[in-house]
Amino acid sequence: MKQKTLGREFTLKGKGLHTGQNAVVLFCPAEENYGYKIERTDLSNKPIIAANAKNVTSTDRGTTLSEKGFSVGTVEHALAALYGCSIDNCHIKIYGSEFPILDGSAAEYVKKIRISGIKEQNVEREFITIRNKIEYIDELSGSRISIFPDEKFSIDLKVIFDSDVIGEQSVQFGESSDFDKEIATCRTFVFVKDIKVLLQKGLIKGGNFENAIVVYDTPIGQKELDELADIMSVEKRPSENIGYLSPLPLKYPNELARHKLLDLIGDLALSGQFIKGKIVAYCPGHRVNNLFARTLIREIK
Repeated sequence: MKQKTLGREFTLKGKGLHTGQNAVVLFCPAEENYGYKIERTDLSNKPIIAANAKNVTSTDRGTTLSEKGFSVGTVEHALAALYGCSIDNCHIKIYGSEFPILDGSAAEYVKKIRISGIKEQNVEREFITIRNKIEYIDELSGSRISIFPDEKFSIDLKVIFDSDVIGEQSVQFGESSDFDKEIATCRTFVFVKDIKVLLQKGLIKGGNFENAIVVYDTPIGQKELDELADIMSVEKRPSENIGYLSPLPLKYPNELARHKLLDLIGDLALSGQFIKGKIVAYCPGHRVNNLFARTLIREIK
């Protein structure tokens, strides 16, 4: 199989989930063996960082890459789109510090990639091929990601939330799956009980009901819920009515698990090559995803 890049460049604009600041992102074709690299065009020296697991410096509600004093945040949806569309090489120019959240999924990234076209290159693609089981277990959270030898790439993912609204969800992804429709369209999510803390930490400044599924599963006081409604500029509701607050319906009953799979693909894209192997993920998250990617890179060397 040959390496691939974009047929032509394309641009996306939007605000970041955490900074709330607008950014303009230009995706450009790149030469063979280039991988994914990100250039901060808003900085005077226009520094470039390789999209590599070792350059991840924060996994707090998103994946941030940093090098030589500069950072770029929430890279996972864009990288998942490139990986899911089988793009090996892409140079990304971003005017801003965080990728646009758009509708909370990777759908718009994928749409733009498809419109731009995909160009086959002259060099053969190299794969990460698994010879023996590789596993990362997070003793603190109980999260676990394993990969087993296989000639194909697949993911079997399960999440369990201590929540009457969500509970347990699972999703499977493989070569016969429709990445564009079944995974890329699935949106990020947040729990009402976490919103205040996240805002106090300076996060989700760009979050709203148009770019996130909001889960209200633990009743809080009416006054506190009303205050959050004012902050997010949404209609107030009785505090005893638990459920999903988002005005748009779920795209799938297990949309939250599907989004977790999207995030996992984006974080695995930081391993630097396409993967052949069967992944089994239990309660993954950006931190565990990154530690697994680092373990994978280390073990295959």
